[in-house]
Amino acid sequence: MNDETIETEAPERDDYRLDERLFRDVAEIVEAGDGDALRARLEDLHEADIADFLEQISPEQRRDLLGLAPDIVDGEVLSELDEGLREEVIGLLPATALGEALRELESDDVVDLLEDLDEPEQEALLEALDDADRVAIVQALSYPEFSAGRMMQREVVAVPEHWNVGQAIDHMRAHDDLPDDFYHVILVDPRHRPTGYVTLGKIMGSPRATELRSILEDSFRTIPVDQDEGDVAYAFNQYHLISAPVVDDDGRLVGMITIDDAMIVLDEEHEEDILRLAGVGEDGGSMSSSVREIVRGRFPWLAVNLVTAIVASLVIAQFEAALAQIVALAVLMPIVASMGGNAGTQALTVAVRAIATRDLTGSNVWRVIRREATVGLLNGMAFAVIMGIVGVIWFGMPMLGVVIGVAMVVNLVVAGLAGIGIPVILERVGVDPALASGAFVTTVTDVVGFFAFLGLAVVVLL
Repeated sequence: MNDETIETEAPERDDYRLDERLFRDVAEIVEAGDGDALRARLEDLHEADIADFLEQISPEQRRDLLGLAPDIVDGEVLSELDEGLREEVIGLLPATALGEALRELESDDVVDLLEDLDEPEQEALLEALDDADRVAIVQALSYPEFSAGRMMQREVVAVPEHWNVGQAIDHMRAHDDLPDDFYHVILVDPRHRPTGYVTLGKIMGSPRATELRSILEDSFRTIPVDQDEGDVAYAFNQYHLISAPVVDDDGRLVGMITIDDAMIVLDEEHEEDILRLAGVGEDGGSMSSSVREIVRGRFPWLAVNLVTAIVASLVIAQFEAALAQIVALAVLMPIVASMGGNAGTQALTVAVRAIATRDLTGSNVWRVIRREATVGLLNGMAFAVIMGIVGVIWFGMPMLGVVIGVAMVVNLVVAGLAGIGIPVILERVGVDPALASGAFVTTVTDVVGFFAFLGLAVVVLL
């Protein structure tokens, strides 16, 4: 026996998952009713981790925990909470704790908290704010939902366009009400219209006498106050923006959007597309959703799926006699439909993602459709050979192998065409492709798959 050391692979770690001991400790502390111990146990956690913790415990545990130490939920924790859970947590907090939490936030975060609440709840929370903050929030809420006006923060740093670096630095040092996070100083003309911006890094690295106009950033662009938030997020991602000023109809500066808010919207758009593609809906996809909300979110899509299944069953019913004579058709039939459905879903996912990122346009749509049809043809031919051999070996019927092989080619080609074509058509007529494409693609692949396979079987085998 040699002296070589046997190394065992260390278990995989997840440094960002909440420790199970945390849940046990908090449960014991809450049961003991020790608010100080609860605050001490949670004080080192990041606000996002506290929000995750609240999302992962039961409603009863949340009620007991917040009743014992409501001050563990500050403004940052509220902004990190899942929207479906935020209203519940707000309802559990006393007015004093809630008012203190709101006053800690930038205006855009307060708007984000209030916009999903009912009007009486909004009024109650607005009363907890200072007069100036309340006016700013009410004005932001007057902008269309899902617009740049709802996303922006009112707190901005703007200076006259003729100033130099020294004047800008002195201005910032003289004010203690600057935004907590900002990246640019905006230059405005006498009519308060933004004409450019300068990064804080360039300001700090330039001599005091340097004219601000001489160190402007090339990335400057303004965002209309009524622009859709999805378009705002796309602009930030496409043009690598860090922040962008928001302007009203007259081009005057009214606010600022920063990259963190834009990326939150982009993440929400992606999450929404994933949930819709799966037929789950927003209410049915949250870990904090109630049974009622989940049922309400998923039932409509299951109902649509039932309709498509009935349509496919009607096609099968037309070949009842053939199925009675050749039992092997019933055995192999689901394979054709399943392969077509998977191929259609693959093409559909690519199409919906490309539409969302503006990569699939009228200039390249036909090239993409031809590409997917070719992919379907090549995959179909490969699997046709495999299933042809399986059909011969399994059932001893060479022509049955030919039938399922040809049906496989037809269905995979159609699946590729449907997976790209249907989302494009829906997008052109103003329907969200992620919302409705799945049901149409499933119907097409099922109907074509069953009809091609059973129809060819009737012609060739009977």
